[in-house]
Formats: sequence, C-alpha cells, structure tokens
Amino acid sequence: MIRRTDRPATIAIVDDHALFREGLREILEGQDGLVVVGEAGTSSAAIKLVQDKRPDIVLLDVEIPGEAAAHTVTSMRKLSPSTQVIILSMYDGPQLLRRLLAAGIRGYLLKTVHWHELVSAIRSVHSDPDRTVLAVSHESLTQLESAPAEVLTGKEREVLELVAQALSNRQIASRLNTTEATVKRHLRNIFVKLGAASRIDAVNRAIDASLIVASGPAQRNQTGTPAHPSLWP
Repeated sequence: MIRRTDRPATIAIVDDHALFREGLREILEGQDGLVVVGEAGTSSAAIKLVQDKRPDIVLLDVEIPGEAAAHTVTSMRKLSPSTQVIILSMYDGPQLLRRLLAAGIRGYLLKTVHWHELVSAIRSVHSDPDRTVLAVSHESLTQLESAPAEVLTGKEREVLELVAQALSNRQIASRLNTTEATVKRHLRNIFVKLGAASRIDAVNRAIDASLIVASGPAQRNQTGTPAHPSLWP
C-alpha cells in the first residue's frame, strides 16, 4: 500500500562513529521532507530512541555495539511497528542479508553507495512501506535464494558474537544468564559445525560465511573495514 503524506519523514541515525553520524545528519537535513529526530551509538540506546521518538525510518549500522543487528531490528519493530529499518553495512553476505530480511528490514545498503542513493532509498521506503530496497553486490543477490540454511542456531550465534568481543566463557554465561557448561557445549557444537580449531578460527569462519559480523575495535581492525567517504557529498 502506497503511503501518501506531506508530512516530513522522521529519521533516526544509529552508528557508533560520531563523525559519521554528524556527516549523515548534515546531508539528510539538507534535503526537503527529511527530518533527523535523534542519534544513537549502541543497540540499547537505539531501542530507547525508537521507543521515545517512533521515527519513520531508522538508519542502522549492522556493526552497532551491543545486541546483534537482527535482534535490535526485532526489538525496534515490536516497540514501533510503523518504523522502517534501513541497514547500512560494509558486509553483504547472503546469510546476513537473509537473516535481517527475516527480521523485517526494508532496506540494506552498502556504505559504498553515494549519498543521493541513500536519500532515494529513504524516500522510497517512506512512501511505500511494503517496498524493500537493496543496494548490495550482484554476487550477494544471486546467492540469496540459493544460500543454504544457516548452520548455527540462534543461541550459537549469540555465543559466537560474544566470543568475537573477547569475552570469557564466564562472562558469556553471565551475559546470557546461563552456565559456563552450557556455553562450553555451544562452543563444542560451533567448532564441529564450522570445522574450527579454536575460538579465533570459529569467529573468522563465521564472519567469512556472514553468520556473524565483526564487532568491537579489534575485529574491525582485523577485517580492515575502511572509512565510509562515499556517503559524503
């Protein structure tokens, strides 16, 4: 159903890089009909922002510190069903894309897009909430439908995402409100499923397969994630 309204589209920007948020805000506020109503740098702050402001659009960095992006999207959609989420990412693996589409995103754009493509995607999703806008690699699109089912369970992904943040088994158990024995069991299953020889090997294999995304400064440095100049005018 097409949404026809003269009301400006309200936007929340979620990214842990303050300079990126400021640049993006400047771009968006220079466009007619777009209003930035808030910014956040973590998943918990983003969820609170959505609860308070109920924006039309959330621009969400897939690497946001805190909960996994799919979990954050689900929480946002529960709090504000009318809010549409557009992912901004340096990753476009089919498994990650499939998981986020299932969570209810309405857009997935690589951070290499030009700023006017982002503005166009925002307008498109705002005017037609049933539309999904994808700006990813051709390879990712062709693999999306044929990608095999995910080999890790949701809980195993949660454990591995915390391993990627360099948390110990005890810290992971505390974060997930479970026991260290359960965490160790999940890790054994992860090692077997991924054919991994160590925690670092498991994390790297999962990132390569787009089962999780790197999080935290250490992982970003290892993957060589570049800056995002192409979103600037």
